[in-house]
Amino acid sequence: MLTLEEIVENGLCIGCGLCRGIAGGDQIELVMTPEGRERPVAKQALQEAVLERINAVCPGTRIPGAVAPTGSQPPLFDTIWGSAYHLAIGYAADPLIRHRCSTGGILTALGQFLLQSKRVNFVLHVTASKTQPMRSERCLSFDSASVLEGAGSRYGPAATLVDFSDILDRQEPFALIAKPCDIGAVRNLAQIDPRVERYMRYALTLVCGGASDLSKSEDVLERFGVREEELSLFRYRGNGNPGPTRVETKDGRAFELTYQQMWEDEAKWMIQPRCKICPDAIGESADLAASDVWPGGGPTGEDAGFNGIIVRTERGRELFEAACAAGAITIDRQVNFSDFDIFQPHQVRKKRAVWGRLKGMEAAGKPIPAVHDLRLSECARQNTVQQNLAQARGARDRAKSGRLGEPRAAARTS
Repeated sequence: MLTLEEIVENGLCIGCGLCRGIAGGDQIELVMTPEGRERPVAKQALQEAVLERINAVCPGTRIPGAVAPTGSQPPLFDTIWGSAYHLAIGYAADPLIRHRCSTGGILTALGQFLLQSKRVNFVLHVTASKTQPMRSERCLSFDSASVLEGAGSRYGPAATLVDFSDILDRQEPFALIAKPCDIGAVRNLAQIDPRVERYMRYALTLVCGGASDLSKSEDVLERFGVREEELSLFRYRGNGNPGPTRVETKDGRAFELTYQQMWEDEAKWMIQPRCKICPDAIGESADLAASDVWPGGGPTGEDAGFNGIIVRTERGRELFEAACAAGAITIDRQVNFSDFDIFQPHQVRKKRAVWGRLKGMEAAGKPIPAVHDLRLSECARQNTVQQNLAQARGARDRAKSGRLGEPRAAARTS
């Protein structure tokens, strides 16, 4: 069993906030660290029972695979991509949603449809902070307008689950739209808290490229000579696909970067350590996952907006079919797993690399998450022996030097 400090310092924390959500704000607070990460800090010594519960649910200590099939029809299967009941390319039927949202607006359209069809009472997701637009905060949306207001990629820190126990206490049906690691954390919690299955009716996710430190966004402001307190808007994507990163200030200035200018140098993504060993960036534990569909993994220009859709569960299939029938989403064409290999080649490479990276961390004497039903060794067999050794040795050396870990969590002083 790891302490809260060990989870953070070994680079296993992603800042989802679930530890605070289950222990309570009187025991754990979340702080923004000098590195630009939201991290938990214990206000007092945590009781063993609380630590056991945290270790059981934390997506840094335990990472689950797909939800077990419940229907008579078996899903499709691929070693890299896992299980799926349906694979397609589609987009939000409403042109405004399609244009305004990241990619094709599928997750926003589904969130709105869930509310309109009264399948849920609210949607738990992340939106830009109204007072600090560069930062993200968890949001409960009870109507379609609120879902749309919160639409758009949020690449920085986001503690989606910071008050998740309070949300379960509402005893209302809801949907969760969040990162794959957030959904994995909630699936872990479902093993020890029956309220999750009772009230969380749907879990939707994105195929994730990783969560950046806030310092990535701060570098954008520095580039334009803008201070954070001057901001009125910080939008990472949208108003087109992929759309520009746009910064606006309270005094009327505006600045933009193209997607390529923002993300073309992978060495400057400032991805959090936990993301570098993530075995499920493709959302296997969700009911449905949506992705970009750029051949080769990146855009060559703007388009009207299209999402790859991976329907993971029977529950996700029911939602997908109902949303199509109601005209909430439009399907452009059916695809297969090999198409996703082309759309998301970096996810294929990462899935094949994770087994070696975890073995390297173990060789360095570092703790690693318990990974269940994600086929990491089978994925690694698609590499050469030399490729796996290179991943393991690289991770071992980075772990030994501290580059896969973090400093002890402490709040910024300014």
